[in-house]
Amino acid sequence: MIDDAEELLTEIGFEAETSILTDRQAQVLALRERGISQADIAAALGTSRANVSSIEASARENVEKARETVAFAEALRAPVRVRVPTGTDLYDVPNLVYDACDDAGVKVDHTAPDLMKVVSDAAGAAVTGREVSSPLVIGVTSDGVVRVRHQDSE
Repeated sequence: MIDDAEELLTEIGFEAETSILTDRQAQVLALRERGISQADIAAALGTSRANVSSIEASARENVEKARETVAFAEALRAPVRVRVPTGTDLYDVPNLVYDACDDAGVKVDHTAPDLMKVVSDAAGAAVTGREVSSPLVIGVTSDGVVRVRHQDSE
């Protein structure tokens, strides 16, 4: 089982030196993604299920931090940034984004309903029903990728 995880990590090019994950975290994630139980992984590693659970939780937290870091870096580079204040109707957001993208010469590959869904899904609790309930910044990269960030203050 551990050999299978190592083989997979080698196949996909995992290198602990350049990753935010340790070898052990990567092994545990690889095995969990293959549907192996924490108890079975613990037995194969000669450790407790609680330890495997802790390793998995740390690994998933690190992956989420990496995603957040990439989203932040993309938002910094985005040529289009649209500030969406609290109280904005979600149905008004696509036009705000389209207008800013037109001004910057950036193409967005989303229809208005798709863009509203992208924004709503990414905003989470910052959108309640049709209303933006806490301020957002929508960035659009030069290749049209939409990133939604929560803004700390108006």
